[in-house]
Amino acid sequence: MITAALKAGVATSWVAGDEVYGADPKLRAAIRKTGLGYVLQVAANRRIPTSIGLIRVDDLAARLPARAGQKASAGAGSKGQRIYSWAWASIDAENLDDETPTITAQHHLLIRRNDKTAELAYHHRYSPTRVPLMALVKVAGQRCRIEESFQAAKGLTGLDQHQVRRWTSWHRLTTLAMLAHAFLAFTTADERDHTSTPTGLIELTMNEFRRLLDALLLTPKTTIDRLISWSARRRHHPQRAHECHYRRREHQ
Repeated sequence: MITAALKAGVATSWVAGDEVYGADPKLRAAIRKTGLGYVLQVAANRRIPTSIGLIRVDDLAARLPARAGQKASAGAGSKGQRIYSWAWASIDAENLDDETPTITAQHHLLIRRNDKTAELAYHHRYSPTRVPLMALVKVAGQRCRIEESFQAAKGLTGLDQHQVRRWTSWHRLTTLAMLAHAFLAFTTADERDHTSTPTGLIELTMNEFRRLLDALLLTPKTTIDRLISWSARRRHHPQRAHECHYRRREHQ
């Protein structure tokens, strides 16, 4: 799929993925051959080569000094900016997969720490050239946004509602589901751009737009005014909760 996207002219510099992909050495090697960088999550018990030999990624993270962490946002979430502490440590590329190291190529273990829960996440990072830490944080944050889009498409347009065993039928359903999701996303964004949000209500969401669209198409006797009135009631309480949450975070 990555190769097909590149052949189709998709402009990108990075690949991101969860532990399933981070544990696949053939995939990592294939990505490197394309000239792309990657930020792939790895399990805590994965062993990686370092200057002191093979070591588990959680043991390596524990050896880093407290000052190694740098606070940065992985992007905005439903409850505000996703602020984590980030740190990185070099990986010995000479003993990694089939990598032939170059002067500029960079391999690191990227560590993300949730300062509220102390939860840690580990990523194997590679880039053909040197890049700053904040560039990797941005890539990791984009992955979160993409996964949220997948989750939204599953709930809104049935992205995962397939019971097929062949690629052709899978591609057909996936294409239609993503097209429907793109329609909801674009139309919702267009409405936000051209209609100001009334005071005391949250912005129009894709979920709410889908609900209004369903009601309009499936219940023809329902009036537009009635739909808008019920929509305003549904959008009022989340806005109050949103404001309270942000005030509490600012106070903290």
